[in-house]
Amino acid sequence: MKIPLFLSGLLLIFISCGDRPSKESATTTEESPKIKDYLPFSELALDDLSMFKVETPNWKIVGDVYVDRSKDKILTSSTGKGILANIPEVETKNGHIFTNFEHGDLEIELDVMMPVNSNSGLYFQGRYEVQLLDSWGVKETTYADMGGIYQSSNFNEDGGYQGNPPRTNASKSPGLWQHFKILFHAPRFNNAGEKIQNAIFQEVWLNGVLIQENVEVTGPTRASAFNDEKARGPLMIQGDHGPVALKNIKYKKYENKKLALSDMYMTEYESNSDTIAGLDTLTVIGEKNVDSISANMVTGNRVTRILSYKGQMDIPKSGNYLFNIGLNHGGALLLIGNDTVVNLNGKFDLDTPGIGEIMLEKGKVPFTFIYNKNYPWFTGFSITAEGPEMQKMPLHAKNSLSSAKKGSDNDILITVGEETVTQRGYMMHGDEKRTHCIAVGSPDRINYSYDLSRGAILQVWQGDFLDVTQMWHLRGTNQLAEPKGFSVSFHGDPDFMALEDKDMVWPDSIPSNIRFKPLGYEMHDNGLPVFLHQEEGTTISNSFKTSKDGRGLERTISIKGNGDIWHKIAEGESIKQLEDGTFIVNDESYFIDFSGNSDLDPIIRQSNGKDELLLKIPAGSGNITYNIIW
Repeated sequence: MKIPLFLSGLLLIFISCGDRPSKESATTTEESPKIKDYLPFSELALDDLSMFKVETPNWKIVGDVYVDRSKDKILTSSTGKGILANIPEVETKNGHIFTNFEHGDLEIELDVMMPVNSNSGLYFQGRYEVQLLDSWGVKETTYADMGGIYQSSNFNEDGGYQGNPPRTNASKSPGLWQHFKILFHAPRFNNAGEKIQNAIFQEVWLNGVLIQENVEVTGPTRASAFNDEKARGPLMIQGDHGPVALKNIKYKKYENKKLALSDMYMTEYESNSDTIAGLDTLTVIGEKNVDSISANMVTGNRVTRILSYKGQMDIPKSGNYLFNIGLNHGGALLLIGNDTVVNLNGKFDLDTPGIGEIMLEKGKVPFTFIYNKNYPWFTGFSITAEGPEMQKMPLHAKNSLSSAKKGSDNDILITVGEETVTQRGYMMHGDEKRTHCIAVGSPDRINYSYDLSRGAILQVWQGDFLDVTQMWHLRGTNQLAEPKGFSVSFHGDPDFMALEDKDMVWPDSIPSNIRFKPLGYEMHDNGLPVFLHQEEGTTISNSFKTSKDGRGLERTISIKGNGDIWHKIAEGESIKQLEDGTFIVNDESYFIDFSGNSDLDPIIRQSNGKDELLLKIPAGSGNITYNIIW
């Protein structure tokens, strides 16, 4: 039985003579609804503590948590459900907590909140720790910082204990939710019970940044729950070093299962068609038995070709399988049994998802994969598969898509030295290409981008400045500049607007009936730009500089005009004012701090299913300063 999540209807493409699909009958991904490119996770319900083994009273299920950023290791909570919190008891033992399930290989995603200077850890199999720590503002990270792989209990030959620091400090401010995604592989044992492969952290992502990759650990972390190593064990969260909160915990347990391709026969055709049809009418260039599938099997340079692979697919376990095809400009079809699973019959690029899900029975099933190299100057495809208890794996040969990927030797980067650097260009904001952007890089590695056409700050990031490979390499196909580092995005709508009343819907661009005049920017003596524009007769200037303490951006707004104007400061799934007066914006998760502006009265309103933080600026002249902290 086929589950046609990718196609709007079942599309059977017959590739014999005379069965070319018509333009009207072909279904493309551009017309199909967006679907997820992964199979569902299991969720760890946080309605109560029944999913855990817990022996001490410091662990609680709560509805909300708050961190006082002026005090060490303080986490307060309110009643409810959905959040697992460690709130240490002063006079009792503060122990760890274990999941009821045990795991071998594991993929897990979760959100974590750290109080000031607090410390905890995620122990995979109760043995191997990914560190949880308030590392906000740390310049040189060690294994003991947020996302570090902590030291092993095994003393190594170099005279020290192991440990692996994160590649970069991607940790947010205490009191903000931070997102982890971790891929862990358990140690392997032979039939005699002898370890033949160490445990490996394949990937650790923190707040969207890859901070660990293929880190091998030789033994359990010091202070782990178990001193031995086994194929399975529970997930443990450390509870004796300080408070911590966790939510949105979801996971997949994997076995060592692989989907295999065999008995494959490849035929290469000459073709000058954008679509795949009537293969028996095309000239055959070559055919042979193969043991892999790869775009590199195309013969000739700057040619158009079709590669057709037929063979057997060995399914390791019955269940739903998800296939994903990526194309460096070209076309492709994947047929399994009698079903068309992925249809990219036309001209597509890497931005087009080629995703199909199908129910398959254990055992062998015939498949056909067809690659249409219909652009003479582009080559490359990938095809991956994910299934029950099977981690996503490539089915294509190594380097099949290498021609589409930037290598580090070819990347064109703009770096920042001792002076501020600015760069005009196109930048992406969500799914939209913004064409009037300027990126500003500072010597202290706090950078931001600004949309001159809307008078809006788009994002901030910490780290290296800008990757301009897509702007300057060869023809500059996408013409994009990309931030290099850990970033936070903002709403991207115009930051200022003359509203008739506070309930008027905020526009996502400058309305045609609004008098809006960009005035460019001026460079101050410190090398920082000041952005200027007029709106409904009001002159507005914006300047930004790095905050004095921690990771943050200080924004100063100068206003001069005869009419009231509104400022949209933030948008999020939820916005709340905290006890210390700051506002927390959740989905991107950052703070807005108005310290020193006691005369300001921001409001939180709901619009189009989201919260907005707005400020009404009365007619006249004045300055407003606030900090964006992440």
